Amino acid sequence: MRRLLLSGGRLVDPATRTDARLDVLVVDGRVAARAASIEPDPETRVIDVAGAVVAPGLVDIHTHLREPGREDEETIATGSAAAAHGGVTSVAAMPNTEPAIDTASWVEYVRTREALVSVYPIAAATVGRAGKALTEMAELAAAGAVAFSDDGNPIASASVMRRALEYSLLTNRPIISHCEDLDLSANGLMHEGLASTIAGLRGAPAAAEEVTVARDLILARTTGATLHVAHVSTKGAVELVRRAKEDGIAVTCETCPHYFCLTDQDVRTYDTNLRVNPPLRSADDVAAIREGLSDGTIDAIASDHAPHSCEEKEVEFEAAPPGMIGLETLLPLTLTHLVHPGVISLERAIELLSTDPASILALPAGSLAVGSPADIAVFDPGIRWTLGKDWIRSRSKNSPFIGHELAGRVVLTVSRGEIAFENEEWGGGGSRDGDARGNETRGGREPSRHA
Repeated sequence: MRRLLLSGGRLVDPATRTDARLDVLVVDGRVAARAASIEPDPETRVIDVAGAVVAPGLVDIHTHLREPGREDEETIATGSAAAAHGGVTSVAAMPNTEPAIDTASWVEYVRTREALVSVYPIAAATVGRAGKALTEMAELAAAGAVAFSDDGNPIASASVMRRALEYSLLTNRPIISHCEDLDLSANGLMHEGLASTIAGLRGAPAAAEEVTVARDLILARTTGATLHVAHVSTKGAVELVRRAKEDGIAVTCETCPHYFCLTDQDVRTYDTNLRVNPPLRSADDVAAIREGLSDGTIDAIASDHAPHSCEEKEVEFEAAPPGMIGLETLLPLTLTHLVHPGVISLERAIELLSTDPASILALPAGSLAVGSPADIAVFDPGIRWTLGKDWIRSRSKNSPFIGHELAGRVVLTVSRGEIAFENEEWGGGGSRDGDARGNETRGGREPSRHA
């Protein structure tokens, strides 16, 4: 039997309403016991995690792993290694690959590739993500697709979107909507407002997102299907979702760290890593996103991890593709910009990063109840460090947060009962300054031992 004991940590598990110092015993890939003190047998590896938080592994329901087709940017192997580095043990991979994940064979391909963490394919809602003919959703679901989306492309036709929602009812899986009216966004490079005027960059209005959110909510009400709104970025979209939930519409939504910690003013630096879609919004929108995370309107924080090569990003702002990486900074940005300032509690953060995303896609994750799969993120919330490019394990390095000081970092990731990442230099709790590569000062105790 494979046995692992995490000793002395603070277990925070919203699914079981637990926040206490508890040992956690893992046997054969599952949580076998939780108690104030567990005596290990000689076959158990014991890791001292005193000073750290032990939480359910993070569940990122919006990632781009680029395989098949753009393995120069990321692969399932490198993306899963980046995920483990960031405490993410479940990754839902979007289908905007080359070719698109729109057949059962491609779903099977993604699902069975070797990975350090669990990778769940999201299949295309329409053939080739062209927004016209629906895919064979029942067949894709049987092959392992956990949801359907044309993410990267909106489904422009209301009638196609309605049919997609109706068809999804047969599979008991949600439609994930990329809400963008292309006529309104008009190839905008950043949020339309004073900052775009000063920067001299073509703007995309908030209305481009909100019009499509409103349409899809109406269609979800009409069909009775489950809708998930991806990467919510505007105050108006948050309010539309809030009202829809009050009206009983089956809707969930997510946002991303860059929408609660950056604004359109940052784009005036012309850093191409800040070009994302939807674009970074105004300070008022950021405040609304934070409020939505706090009051439960927004159900999940996802990375929208979008790797691009240096050659693609080191160009003029208009020529750069939209997107930034985010698997490895998902937790630190949440801790830095939401938990430490008191916007949300640590328990709420773990709900948004693990428990609730798992529920949205009905994944076997998000809880450390006895008997649950042993997907675990252990992190030190007291570490202060500076993100360096050399620290990043993703194949691409297109992060605008390089050089930023962050709070909190993952020190151990357990995926399906196996250690997927371990920082052997971690020396326990407390605040330590990081160096330019993102490595904290070594502590004084050995982080693990064998009983």
